[in-house]
Amino acid sequence: MTSLLSKLGLGTGHLGFDQPPATRGRPREAEARDILSIASRSNLGVLEVVRQSATADTHLRASLPQPHAFRMTLTAVRPDRGADLVEAELKAQMLRLGVQRVDTILAPSATDLFSPLGPQMWDRLRAMKDAGLCRNIGVPVYASDDPIGVARRFKPDVMQAPASLLDQRLLLDGSLATLAEMGIEVHLRSIFLNGVLFLPPDRAPNHLKAAAGRISRARRLIAEGKSDPLQAALGFALSRPEASAVLVSVTTVAEMSAVVAAAMSPPPDLDWDEMALDDAEALAWAAA
Repeated sequence: MTSLLSKLGLGTGHLGFDQPPATRGRPREAEARDILSIASRSNLGVLEVVRQSATADTHLRASLPQPHAFRMTLTAVRPDRGADLVEAELKAQMLRLGVQRVDTILAPSATDLFSPLGPQMWDRLRAMKDAGLCRNIGVPVYASDDPIGVARRFKPDVMQAPASLLDQRLLLDGSLATLAEMGIEVHLRSIFLNGVLFLPPDRAPNHLKAAAGRISRARRLIAEGKSDPLQAALGFALSRPEASAVLVSVTTVAEMSAVVAAAMSPPPDLDWDEMALDDAEALAWAAA
């Protein structure tokens, strides 16, 4: 089970460092500190530092347990103001976080890579890797980005991609398996599909009304398999051989504890193929 937990990664986007201070209840910094402590004690592998404000970086640094073994991932700013700014912003963020090198630096998107200044940004990220500031460089992609074409053009070390038991597009078409065969680390994101699996059918957003029947069927199959949506979603993602890491986000200590407990449980014996949605519009919205 330890290996499954080390495959799990935590995103910092929902820790609340950029939100106003709570007027009641626990301070956000205390909640974040305990979340990160649980993640560290549970040997979670990747810590994806979502790009936010300089203040958020400072709070994150103060909240991180010391020492920790997280493999930290940063994301570059968009390249439209030049590669020098991209490098300067990354170095400034690393200084705020108190680290001299990180595991991975991601380009902001595949679209940015193909922009006029995208190749210059990518060359600069390669130079930062060569200088020892990171071990890997990579890019997040969507199903519509032609991930294989992006990989062949830019040869990244890491690619983030959306995949879940509801959104299996890049699994069913073999894209993620091909990326893994190319030696690329595949990090799965959006494994909860923006929480769609946890919503009652009557509370599904309008974008998902057409898929509500399929979502209800998936929930029924999970219940009949004596599982729950959290355990099923994590079990599906963590069991994928294509994935080197599986990224989640949480907002509370209770959620972090529930994720760790679910990840330590044996994957439920479910027919994953029966749960895949085929509504392209709904999937495009939910995986964003």
